[in-house]
Amino acid sequence: MLGAINQQNNFLRPGISLFGVVAALLDPILVVTVLMACAWLYGQAMTPPFVILVVLSFALSFPGDLKLHEQVRRVLRRVVVDWLLFVGILGTFGYASGYLFSFPQRLLLAWAIATPITVGAAHLFVRYLVPQVFALHNKQQKAVVVGVNEIGLKLAQQFKNTPYLNTRVVAFFDDRGDERLYESRGVPVLGKLAELAEFVKLNQVNSIYLALPMAPQPRILSLLDDLKDTTASIYFVPDIFITDLIQGRVDEVAGVPVVAVCDTPFTGLNGVAKRLMDIVLSALILLMLSPVLLALSIGVKMSSPGPVVFKQRRYGLDGKEILVYKFRSMTATDNGAVVKQATKNDQRITPFGAFIRRTSLDELPQFVNVLQGRMSIVGPRPHAVAHNETYRKLVKGYMVRHKVKPGITGWAQVNGYRGETETVDKMEKRIECDLEYLRTWSLSMDLWIIIKTALLVIKDRNAY
Repeated sequence: MLGAINQQNNFLRPGISLFGVVAALLDPILVVTVLMACAWLYGQAMTPPFVILVVLSFALSFPGDLKLHEQVRRVLRRVVVDWLLFVGILGTFGYASGYLFSFPQRLLLAWAIATPITVGAAHLFVRYLVPQVFALHNKQQKAVVVGVNEIGLKLAQQFKNTPYLNTRVVAFFDDRGDERLYESRGVPVLGKLAELAEFVKLNQVNSIYLALPMAPQPRILSLLDDLKDTTASIYFVPDIFITDLIQGRVDEVAGVPVVAVCDTPFTGLNGVAKRLMDIVLSALILLMLSPVLLALSIGVKMSSPGPVVFKQRRYGLDGKEILVYKFRSMTATDNGAVVKQATKNDQRITPFGAFIRRTSLDELPQFVNVLQGRMSIVGPRPHAVAHNETYRKLVKGYMVRHKVKPGITGWAQVNGYRGETETVDKMEKRIECDLEYLRTWSLSMDLWIIIKTALLVIKDRNAY
C-alpha cells in the first residue's frame, strides 16, 4: 500500500513474474473494490468526484507491497500503518479542496474501517495460498550456485528459508580444492567450472548464480562463454554483498552502471515526501502545543537559574555540526570537549527537569530544529559531539547514521535503546537499530515510530 511513495529497491529481482504482477495489483484492486462496495451499500452514484476518488485511490496504493517473508504480526502492522498514512494524505487533500464533503460521511467511515481488514486478510490468505499452488504444480525451479563461499552459502540458505521463491539449489560448483572450500551445508559440490555447462544442460537447471570474487575476471568470462550454449538464466552475485549494505541498489551515472553500497534513503521523491511530512507535522505540533511550551518555559525558569532553552552542539546530516534545542533540565550545561551523560539519580538534574526528561517534554523545542531543516521528526537520535568522537572509534559503522538528519525519536528509541549508554555494547545495539532504519525506511515506518513513541512516553523508564 502507498507503493508509489514507499517502494523499496530490491537487489535480487530476476525478471517480472506472475507473482510480481499479483503483488503489485492486489492492494490497489482491494482498495478500489472495497470503495465500490461501500458506494453500492450507501447508494453513491458514479459522479465525477467519486470517479476521481477511485482513480486517486488506485494511484496512491499502486504498486502493492506484498512481503511474504515477513512475520504475520509485522505484515498486519504494516497494513494498518500504511492505511493510516493513506487516509491521512487523502483526507488532508480532501479537506483542503472540499472534496471530502462530496460523499456521505458514513461511506468514507465504512471504507476506512473495512479496507485494512480486507487487505490484511488477503495478505494472510496469499501467504497460505502460494505454497499450496507451488505444491500443486510440483515444479520447483532448479538453481546452481558457482562459488562455495560466504555469499554463495548465504544465497543458498535464503532460497532454502524462503519457500515463496519456489527455488531449490541443487549443486555448488567451484574450482578450488576441498581444503579451501567452505562447508556446503548439505548441498553437494559437483565439480569444477568447466563441468558446469554440461551439468546445466543435462539436468534442466533454470538459474545459475555466480557468487565468485570480482578478481578472477578471465575465469568468469570463460564460464559465460560455456554457458551460452544453455537456456539457463544467469545472475551475478557480487562479493560486495557480504558487506552491510545501506540502501544498496543498482544505479547508473550517465549510462555507466554502478552499484550503490551505502547511500541515504532520502533521494528524489523520498526526500521530498520526508521533508513535507516533517514540515506539516512539526508546524501542527508547535501550534497545538504552544500553551504547553509557554508553561514549560515558565517552569524551567522558576526551577533554577539559567537559560530556558539549552543549545547543544550535535552532529547532523553528513556529520556537520548543528545546534539542537532542549528545555534545560540540569543546573549544568556541558557543551565542551567532554560531556557527561545523564545517569540515574544524577544530582545535576533539577526536580522539574526530572519531570520533563521522564515525559520527554524537554525535547519539544527540537520541533523548531525540524522546521529549520536541521533535524527530522524521525531519525537516529543526535549525540553530543564529544560522544560522537569517542564512539566513532569504538563502534563499527557509527558515522553511517549521519547519512540522514538526526531525529527527535528513532527506531532505536522505540526498541528500548533510549537513555544512558554507559557501555559500548549498549551503544552498538543503538547503532544496529539506526542502520536498520536506514536500510528499511518508509513513510509508514516513520508513522509507526511516531505512534510507538507516543505510547512509550508514559511508561518509559530509561529516561532520566
